[in-house]
Amino acid sequence: MPEEWIDAPALKAVAGSLAARFGEAILETTFEKKELAVRVRAEDVLPVLGHLKSELGFNALDDMIGLDRFPPPGDERKRFAVLYQLYKFPEALRVRVAVDVGEGEAIPSIVGLYRSADWAEREIFDMFGLRFLGHPDLRRIYLPDEFAGHPLRKDFPLEG
Repeated sequence: MPEEWIDAPALKAVAGSLAARFGEAILETTFEKKELAVRVRAEDVLPVLGHLKSELGFNALDDMIGLDRFPPPGDERKRFAVLYQLYKFPEALRVRVAVDVGEGEAIPSIVGLYRSADWAEREIFDMFGLRFLGHPDLRRIYLPDEFAGHPLRKDFPLEG
């Protein structure tokens, strides 16, 4: 573990709890800028986030972000990532959970766990085309239903 953990014993304990409970589901753990960052398998995101909320007290979904990495040919990484930024009150701890998502793959919705994910998942669906399984109302939020494409994909034509 990095030496920076000395300044963040609470986050070190969170990382240890996740590693002990989920083992191989945790693909990577890093600590930077006083935040714990964890990369998990897509199929394990719901139980990991559930553990962070119910067992470890991360009671707020601060932000949810979609990314299009658009890796070059030969790069084995999945094209997309979804980042969940969690916050724990009153300790002011932050954990970022990342999930890699391939083209055409879907990931579980977390709306049942964090109600605030409703619009964020719809936004990511609309702008990137990523599907969230079990979302109660997954439809476009900004663009009309007949709009072709997803504007935040890096291969979307600049002319629209």
